[in-house]
Amino acid sequence: MHIRGDHARLVVAGRLDVRSAADARSALHRAVDTGDGDLVLDLAQLDSWDATGLGVIMGTHRRAGRCGRRLVLHDVPPRMRRVLVATRLHRVLTIAP
Repeated sequence: MHIRGDHARLVVAGRLDVRSAADARSALHRAVDTGDGDLVLDLAQLDSWDATGLGVIMGTHRRAGRCGRRLVLHDVPPRMRRVLVATRLHRVLTIAP
């Protein structure tokens, strides 16, 4: 898993799973804490995520809300979008086309 970008827009690539969760959580929380306005996660290059990875996304969403920011998921791959719909998280998270 690779995360690159700044405090306003991050590109997440690879697999967001139990093995990469700690590093991803640190990078995402650091971006939330150091910026303002929307934090956009570009997921076009994300290969897969598991329940732990999805938990990292939800934790970042909650942290952003506490900081007065909004987490926006951008270019969510269709397979992962289906997971968000199946878990009804598409109603909680902001998903941009």
